[in-house]
Amino acid sequence: MRILVTGGAGFIGSHVADAFLEAGHEVIILDNLSTGDRRNVNPSAHFIEADICSSSLKQAFAEIRPDIVNHHAAQVSVPVSVRDPLLDAKINVTGFLNVLHNCVAAGVGKVIFISSGGAVYGEAEEYPSSENCPLRPLSPYAIHKKVAEDYLRFFRHEYGMDYTILRYANVYGPRQVSHGEAGVVSIFIEQLLANRQPRLYSYEGEPQGMIRDYVYVKDVVAANLKALDCGGNEAFNIGTGRETYTRDLYDEIARQLGTDIQPEQGLARPGDLHRSLLNIEKAERLLGWKPRYTMSQGLAETIGYFKVNREIQP
Repeated sequence: MRILVTGGAGFIGSHVADAFLEAGHEVIILDNLSTGDRRNVNPSAHFIEADICSSSLKQAFAEIRPDIVNHHAAQVSVPVSVRDPLLDAKINVTGFLNVLHNCVAAGVGKVIFISSGGAVYGEAEEYPSSENCPLRPLSPYAIHKKVAEDYLRFFRHEYGMDYTILRYANVYGPRQVSHGEAGVVSIFIEQLLANRQPRLYSYEGEPQGMIRDYVYVKDVVAANLKALDCGGNEAFNIGTGRETYTRDLYDEIARQLGTDIQPEQGLARPGDLHRSLLNIEKAERLLGWKPRYTMSQGLAETIGYFKVNREIQP
């Protein structure tokens, strides 16, 4: 199949593109490189430097005519969305609508859309949260992910275009960027490698921090491969179903790095949720997917990557 991966030069999208190529598919990567890195682009993929908000997308789709679009391009920071909801809406709603309109014009058969199980449920009424849990987003980022999901259902109803929604938990792994607020694992690793004191955010000074569901990027990649042929017109949680306090995550990273640096405490940022934990039974049942990596295994591979590739800022 011919697959277009938007955001394919980014952390997760580049891993997904690599896996599609390895599976024998033709892959086109579209990325504006605002947060992605050209070095992440597999040389076997065709690369187009373009913005999903641009009118030039029409020409790209007309030339590519992909069978499937895997949409990873996004503004991914919750705090940024709180500070600048218009920017978040421009990328995560208007930009995605631009993609969808061009999918219809180019005859795309299916869109795999990356949503956020770590955000769209808000402070959920059930834990672990299943796909039937009401969506109660508490940040512009989460609101816009929900809006994008609704647009997918509209495009299915109006144009017959198939979709699969993957609601990611907190993804970590090699190539994750530590700039900004999005990647706590990479932030902890890079700061500890540089002998700096990381900050651990929590509500009302709780020493254990937030509760999150952390899933390794290679497990996320496996879910994207499954979604090529399965899960039509459904949403799936992609996580582990295991909750982890930020402090426990930090302690495991510090243990593997052999450091006794203690984090400083920081108050929760605007848009931060106290708890997020996903029920993954539906993905196991209908996608035939489940996570394979333990946190210890995933962190070991991630730390190994950063030791080789780190760029310590002055």
